Amino acid sequence: MFKFCPHCATPLTEREFVEDGGINLRRACPADTCSFIHYDNPTPAVGVLLEQDGEIILARGAGWPEGAFALITGFLERNEDPVKGVIREVKEETNLDVVETRIIGNYIFERKNEVMLCYHAIVTGDIKLSSELLETKRYLPHELRPWPRATGFAVADWMSSRGLEVKFIDRPLINVEKKT
Repeated sequence: MFKFCPHCATPLTEREFVEDGGINLRRACPADTCSFIHYDNPTPAVGVLLEQDGEIILARGAGWPEGAFALITGFLERNEDPVKGVIREVKEETNLDVVETRIIGNYIFERKNEVMLCYHAIVTGDIKLSSELLETKRYLPHELRPWPRATGFAVADWMSSRGLEVKFIDRPLINVEKKT
C-alpha cells in the first residue's frame, strides 16, 4: 500500500469518497495541486488444481507448515491471458505440461487483497519441483479436504461439480496461500 503520493511525494492521508451511492475510505494525496487517489485494487493471480492420471496433486510451498498442501498459485504477468498464466506457473513450479484447462471460478483472497482465478488442469509429465515448493501429495478426488479460504473454496466447488461430498478441514491452514 502506498504511503506517499507517487506523483509529488506528499504523505497520503485517509479520506472519504462518495462512490456508487456509498462512502469508501481511501488513501489520497492532500496536496492542492495533486489529485492522486490510491484505489488499492486487488492483484489478479491464478490457482491451479492439478489432475494427473485421475489423481489430484497438491503442493506444499517453501516455508509452509508440515501437512499444509494447496493449489499451485502465482501472479499473472502484465497482459498475460489467465490460461497462459496457468500453463506457465505449472511448468515453472512442477515441470508438468498442461494439456487441458477448465475454469472453476473466481475467489477473493481478502488477506492478501487478491482475486484468485482458479482452474482445473489435466497435466502430463514427470514432476520436478522448483525451489518454491518442498513436496507434492497425490489424492483421489474423494479424499480431498478443502480449506476455508480462496483456493480451498475452488477445491470445494470443483468437488461439488463432480457430485463429490465436500468436507472442509476443521481449521484453516495458516499462510498456505502465499504466492510462490
